[in-house]
This record gives sequence, structure tokens and C-alpha cells, in this order.
Amino acid sequence: MSAVEKSAPAVTTPAIGQAYGGGFVTGITRDPATGKRYLNITAGAEHELVGNWGEYGVKIEGADSFTDSLANTQAMAVAGSELAAKVLALSIGGYNDWAIPARDVQELQYRHFKPTTEENWANSRNGDNPNSEPVGLLYSKEDPVQTIHTAFQEGGAEAFRDTWYWSSSQRSAYGAFLMYFDDGGQYYDGKSYELRVRPVRSELID
Repeated sequence: MSAVEKSAPAVTTPAIGQAYGGGFVTGITRDPATGKRYLNITAGAEHELVGNWGEYGVKIEGADSFTDSLANTQAMAVAGSELAAKVLALSIGGYNDWAIPARDVQELQYRHFKPTTEENWANSRNGDNPNSEPVGLLYSKEDPVQTIHTAFQEGGAEAFRDTWYWSSSQRSAYGAFLMYFDDGGQYYDGKSYELRVRPVRSELID
């Protein structure tokens, strides 16, 4: 280790649920293409938006990432998504790089901020997250449990609603991935449905 490395201050990653970067720390994802690690931050509940994902039957180039929320959202906006444009226009806490969460970023929102005490929908690949750190495993009925962060518990000021939320990850020309925040079901559905979005932003760690 060099003298510069020895003298460099240790970098402490803020804890899950901590107020930081205009929102609340949600967890870490790794870009599968580059290996770079990102800290993901979820906006407060007051910044949720509602809208359809995009035009049904239209494949959007560049909106297929499971980790790059901003790139997906920018591609959606270029293709004419009003919902994506509204999210990109947000300015929260002095930050202007908000996006619709990519599928594996959205999974972290549920894993760490699950609002209810309901059993999880333990089927299919719900909870499988190869791009999170640590790697996310399949949900069981009991895991994850209701979040320990009281503001995000059902009825709390920052709680997710017991309903469907869009991710920015496209499945096909006809559908995009979404998540049910009552029981953790991860599916895809028609782009024309009007669903909620909880914006996120990401910061490069290394």
C-alpha cells in the first residue's frame, strides 16, 4: 500500500434507510457490464408519480437494463414517455438525476422497505437479484419481513403503498417489469397501464 493510500480517509457507506443524497439509502447494485458499484437512493413518498410506462407495442432501444435506472428512463423519455420525462424533471434536495428504478434497484426497495406484514409471494423468481450486494436470494413467505425503518412501515410518512409500481426495465414491445409492494410479486405487464413510480438516483462508489 502506498503512502497516499495509507493517508487516505476511509470511505464509509451510509446505512440502509439513512437520509442521504436527497432521499434514503436503499442498497448497492453492481453493473454487470462494468463491475462498477452504485449506491441507490430512494426519494420520499411525496415525490411519487403515476402514469403509463409508454406506448404499447413499441420497443424502446436502451431501456432494457436491470441496474441502470437513469439510462432506462432517459431512453423512455426520448421515445415519448410522459412519465419518464416527469421523473427526469424532478429536483429533490439539490439533485437532478432522478429516474424510474431499474428492476434490480426496485427489488432493493421492497427488500429493505417492505411496508406490510403480509407473507411474501414465494413463487417464480421473486427476490432473485444477481446484481445486488449482497446477492439477493429468492423470497420465502417469511423473508423479507416488514421493514425495520418505521417511516417506511405501512401508515408511515415514507411508506410504499400496497399496490403496483413500475420499474424502468422493459420486457418487450408490449410490457415492462413491475412489482407489487404488498407481497413482493415481480411480474411484467402491458405498458399502457397507469401505475405508481417511486424515483431513485444512484451514486458511483467504485
